[in-house]
Amino acid sequence: MPYSRSFGEQAGPIQPICRHMRSKAIYVTGKMEPSAEMVDMGSGHCWCNHTQHILGPDSELVERRACNSSRDCYESVL
Repeated sequence: MPYSRSFGEQAGPIQPICRHMRSKAIYVTGKMEPSAEMVDMGSGHCWCNHTQHILGPDSELVERRACNSSRDCYESVL
């Protein structure tokens, strides 16, 4: 069986990210939406630039798929 990595992320469409979400991949690539290959370079660790912590202002975990318009603290990039 070939090696396969899985981070337990849900499948499906990804909404535009919150303007406060940060990850190492953003600083490596210089893009808010780095390609899948570039995201794999980082650890996948994200933090909120507003709180400077792994928890957002709503005390929920900061994750690429979780930081979307369903959260009260979400602010669109555009």
